Amino acid sequence: MNDTPGWASPGSAPSDGQETGVPRPAEPADESGPASKWSKAQPPAGQCSAPTAPRTDPVPGPPPAPGWGGGQPHGSWGRTPAAAKPGVIPLRPLGVGEILDGAVSTLRAHWRTVLGVTITVSVISQICNILVERYLLPDPPEVDPNASPSEALSQSVDSLQSSLLAMGPSLLITLIGTLFTTALLTMVISRSVLGRPVTLSEAWHEARPRLPQLLGLTLLLPLMSAAIMAVGILPGVLLGNGAGIALALLGGLAASGVILWLMIRFALASPALMLERQGVIPSLRRSAKLVQGAWWRTFGILALTLLLTLLVSMIIAVPFSLVAYVVDGSSFSDLFAGTTPDFGWPFLIITGIGSVIASSITYPISAGVTVLLYVDQRIRREALDLELARAAGVPGYGSEPPGNHSTRS
Repeated sequence: MNDTPGWASPGSAPSDGQETGVPRPAEPADESGPASKWSKAQPPAGQCSAPTAPRTDPVPGPPPAPGWGGGQPHGSWGRTPAAAKPGVIPLRPLGVGEILDGAVSTLRAHWRTVLGVTITVSVISQICNILVERYLLPDPPEVDPNASPSEALSQSVDSLQSSLLAMGPSLLITLIGTLFTTALLTMVISRSVLGRPVTLSEAWHEARPRLPQLLGLTLLLPLMSAAIMAVGILPGVLLGNGAGIALALLGGLAASGVILWLMIRFALASPALMLERQGVIPSLRRSAKLVQGAWWRTFGILALTLLLTLLVSMIIAVPFSLVAYVVDGSSFSDLFAGTTPDFGWPFLIITGIGSVIASSITYPISAGVTVLLYVDQRIRREALDLELARAAGVPGYGSEPPGNHSTRS
């Protein structure tokens, strides 16, 4: 068990089958419950790990903690040991609220480090976006309201091409910013689970060796999505008639479904790559194993997180946008005139400040949920809670897992 931010050893407890040496709760006596397929090598009932000194008098545990699943057999009926909580989460299977609360608690507990990461990356990203938008992108094409149908179609195509061209640099800048925030925040959150402080320099020292692999993963997923979408719509595009348009729409919908399924299946690849020192392809396989059997739960948690972060971003960004329109008088008048606004420096600066504030709050929450969801899946499938408790120095868990004599990375 590694007690550094990359505390997880990928070979210690594989998710695609429980092996001996990984303690699990005792199975039900009638072997009809959900634990009927557990390994036969189980500790005695009501005991998650060997205590430091044997006891002869049974000590009843406190009531089951919320979200643990107290209705399932775990030792004596209705009684389970209290879960250790050395950091921002209790070391047991987590509920949705606990995952979200853990992400917010990380922001509160390590706010200097977290905000140092997010504000720095957000400011640099916004400055690059403003400069690109102001000096490098061409002006949007003019739209003639009195154009004929054929001219209107041509103008629509030109406008779409201009929008896609404008999105390219912004997406690239966002991709690079997400790369650094993901790498650094993953290390911060891994320390917060163990209840240990972390500085920005320490997080950077741990994350820097993994940046090339994380860049490969960050580029591979969008390219994979683009290739799937191209395959879906290409037959309809080649036909070119009305039936081709319908076929392209159907192919696009089917491709979108495949992309969504794959993105959820690979949602935990980033923390696996960072914390387990995995390569790009092994991290994808690792995420697929962890998400297997929990796709809908993973999708629901990530969708809820996306909805919450979008709401927070809108609550912050909308007032800044209104103020920017008021301050930049030309843009405000153009908006009501129905023409394309010519945004000036005041508008770009004010909206950029709003984007920085929104990103500084939403980035840690999104990254925290992803990492804690990864931790939760490993707790549920591999008893990672026992290893985390040992690494955090919780009394009664020992310093190393039984039979684990591997060298620490």
